[in-house]
Amino acid sequence: MSAEAAVASTSNKSWGGGKSPYNVSWGKMYMWFFLVSDAFTFSSLILAYGVMRHRFSEIWPSANDVFTHFPFVEGHVPLAYVGLMTFILIMSSVTMVLAVDAGHRRDKKAVGTWMLLTIIGGFMFLGSQAWEWYHFIHGTEQGAYIHQDGTVGRPKVDHHTNAVDMNTLVLPGKKEISGSEAEAFKAKSEHFHGANLTKNEYGHPLFGDFFFFITGFHGFHVFSGVVINIIIYINVLNGVYARRGHYEQVEKTGLYWHFVDLVWVFVFTFFYLV
Repeated sequence: MSAEAAVASTSNKSWGGGKSPYNVSWGKMYMWFFLVSDAFTFSSLILAYGVMRHRFSEIWPSANDVFTHFPFVEGHVPLAYVGLMTFILIMSSVTMVLAVDAGHRRDKKAVGTWMLLTIIGGFMFLGSQAWEWYHFIHGTEQGAYIHQDGTVGRPKVDHHTNAVDMNTLVLPGKKEISGSEAEAFKAKSEHFHGANLTKNEYGHPLFGDFFFFITGFHGFHVFSGVVINIIIYINVLNGVYARRGHYEQVEKTGLYWHFVDLVWVFVFTFFYLV
């Protein structure tokens, strides 16, 4: 046997080109390539957020003072609704795990049931995020005063009684001004409600920029995942994967959905909690 034939024979024994050397299908491998590259994008956004927050730490808004709304509940409830959103998304990841497991058992009915619950969880999260965006954009009833130099003065609010003292303003660093000093501040300020890409009643406008971009980018991923899940669900009902003899497509979709859930855990931790 020639040297070339021996090398070819050895190569074919290790991998002939028809099957992955790691026993992973090309579909799964490409999905992992995409997820790793997407992870770099989210990491860059969160890192940029951390740098800007550190740079403007003295005037950066606190999430506990911004995200305080909860449906049908009056008063100051810090981060409760965001926590509920996180729980919903994590539970949708659990139902996706069960769908993948049912696919391994080739249980068509169970796959369809768990996929449907995953889709419902995704829609609930998207609806919750839209509700949160609305309140963030709409702002509080009392609003805030944005000074010419960019400093934001917010009317003092007693979170126990919800009483608002419009004559006392709270400046960055929890500094309070009242009387003539507060009136002078208001005279050179714009009274503004809510937040957009250039103004933010809660504090530095970059906070709003990062909020819209990071949560919006993640929300787009969730929406894409829901659309893909619906397509997979329809295929399951039509018996497409049963005829193929495997439910690998459900597993590949599950990888994407778990990634979306994991990213939200990091967003929730670094944007809302830290």
